[in-house]
Amino acid sequence: MSIVTSEPVPRPGILDIAAYVPGKEHAPGAARVFKLSSNETPLGASPKAIEAFQQAASHLELYPDGQAMALREAIASVYGLNVANIICGNGSDELLGLLCHVYLAPGDEAIITQHGFLVYKIQIMGAGAQPVEVKENDCQVDVDAILAAVTDRTKMVFIANPGNPTGTYVPVSEIRRLHAGLPKNVILVLDAAYAEYVRRNDYEAGLELVSANSNVVMCRTFSKVYGLAALRVGWMYGPAAILDALNRVRGPFNMNAPAIAAGAAAVRDRAFVEKAVEHNTLWLDKLTHAFETIGLKVTPSVTNFVLIHFPDVDGKRAPDADAFLTSRGYILRAVKGYGLPNALRMTVGSEEANRGVIETLGEFMGRSA
Repeated sequence: MSIVTSEPVPRPGILDIAAYVPGKEHAPGAARVFKLSSNETPLGASPKAIEAFQQAASHLELYPDGQAMALREAIASVYGLNVANIICGNGSDELLGLLCHVYLAPGDEAIITQHGFLVYKIQIMGAGAQPVEVKENDCQVDVDAILAAVTDRTKMVFIANPGNPTGTYVPVSEIRRLHAGLPKNVILVLDAAYAEYVRRNDYEAGLELVSANSNVVMCRTFSKVYGLAALRVGWMYGPAAILDALNRVRGPFNMNAPAIAAGAAAVRDRAFVEKAVEHNTLWLDKLTHAFETIGLKVTPSVTNFVLIHFPDVDGKRAPDADAFLTSRGYILRAVKGYGLPNALRMTVGSEEANRGVIETLGEFMGRSA
């Protein structure tokens, strides 16, 4: 006999999910605000992408191309990929969600790492599966710990590479070792949202591993170096069989036309991307050195942000620093939800914003950089 309730009830497990909380955007009382909490590029979008967006806006009465062919062809051309192995989405978040809903079921497990992107856990639980969190080693992914956590219920392993909010990366040799140790029916998900910023010889985003295997996918985003966060553009490179399954449940018009046009123009503008990367590389080193000089620990980063650790001292902890910075108009990202209660994540911003944070944190710590 079914029980009738007085109102609609979500299926079991949904209300156990902690909703994603984005970085704050406002600093009440500050004369000017520098938002450095969401890893947005200070250079904005490519002028070519903006022009393409504006041209597409003149035909808003038309449905977009449901296959996002212009964008997929542009990505394929730039990276030397087969267009048939690319799927695009409303941000990479949509594609991660599709993966979970297509390949996970109640009783399944999916492995995530201690400080991994919070969306993984949300999507795993949304599919009715069980997230299995594996400890990291000083903000570094531990491949052996992941392999030890694999059971016959494991169906997926999520690796943010580079990591967010840590900024660290897993060398390609370790990624290959991880993949070699996984059962063939387990999907290895490589989330390379910050790949464009990495300048390390032992790093690979995952293109070669995907090309050579049937159980690896790689996700990328246009929200970071390309400056298209407002348009929500993401893509995945994966085996034909996996993409075929995702396309069967993907919304028929999951991307809008201006986003498709802007993304295609952005990925082809390599000079603009390189300019953004050069700015980031310069300031990543300067920020790290400055913060260490004033007595703060910084996790070595290969991304467009730094993870700053504060002393475990009354008045000098991360929440104190956050409040002090916000009062001056500098908004950083509190990362307590990632298991890092005494750290703040700072996006590499404009020169003015970066110098302002250095000066303000120097004042907070009572030391000059």
